[in-house]
Amino acid sequence: MTTHEAATIDAYLRRIGARRPGRADAATLRELHLLHLRTVPFENLSLHLGEPVVLDEKALLDKVVGARRGGFCYEINATFAVLLRELGYEVALLQARVIGPDGTPGIPYDHMALLVETAEGERWLADVGFGDHSHHPLAFDARDDRVDPGGVFRIVEAPDGDLDVLRDGKPQYRLELRPRRLADFTAGAWYHQTSPDSHFPRSLICSRLTEEGRITLSAPKLITRAGGEREERILGSEDEVRTAYRELFGIELDVLPSVRTGNPNSDSR
Repeated sequence: MTTHEAATIDAYLRRIGARRPGRADAATLRELHLLHLRTVPFENLSLHLGEPVVLDEKALLDKVVGARRGGFCYEINATFAVLLRELGYEVALLQARVIGPDGTPGIPYDHMALLVETAEGERWLADVGFGDHSHHPLAFDARDDRVDPGGVFRIVEAPDGDLDVLRDGKPQYRLELRPRRLADFTAGAWYHQTSPDSHFPRSLICSRLTEEGRITLSAPKLITRAGGEREERILGSEDEVRTAYRELFGIELDVLPSVRTGNPNSDSR
C-alpha cells in the first residue's frame, strides 16, 4: 500500500469513526459494517444535482471520503469493498436483481452486494448499500434464519445456482455468485440514473441508520424512526433543508437537489 493509499484508508476509518483493526476477522467486519451504515448515508443526491456517477474507485473514494458524501449501492458498496480489501479481507463484488412486489427479479446488475472472506476463511454477505436492510453482515453459507436488529434474514437456494436473500420471509434480491468487476455495473448504474422505470430519478432520498432507528430526508419531508415510533414533518424552508443535510447527514450543499420529474417519496432502499 502506498503512503497515499494508506492515508485514504486512515481518512475512511476516521469518516466512519473506526480504528485501524489488527486483524481481518468477523468481529471487526461486523463493527465496520454497522459504523458504515450509521455514518455514510444511502443517498441519490447526485442524480438531482447534475453530478455524474462515475464507477471508478478513486472518484468514489473522493466522493465518500473526501467530500463526506454517501451514494447508492454501486458507490458505497464499492468503496466499502476498497476499505475491506486494504484491511486484509478478500472481497468479491456480486451482482443482484432486486425482487419486486410481484416477486419478479429486476434487471441484471440492479444491485451490488459484497462477498467478504475473513482471515479465518469465514464467508459473509456484506451490504451497506441497500438502505433499510440488515445491520450486520449475514453468514453467507448459512441457510437458517438469522436474527438481526433489521429483521429476520435468511439466504436460500434459488434457480440456476443463484441465492435469494429474504427479510422477514420476503425475498429482497437474487444474488448471482460469479464475482464481477466494478465496470460491469456501469449499465445498471446508468439505468438507475436515467430510466423512468427506476424510482431513483423520480425520488429524492438521503437516509442512514441511527442508534435509535433510522432518519430519512426525502426533502422537504423528514422522517424519523425511533423505538418503533415514526414521525414525519415537512421542513418549511430551504435553509431548514440545508441545515438538515448538514446536521443529520454531514453533507454540505451550496445548491439543493430537486427532483425534475415525478414526486419525491420516502423509499429507503
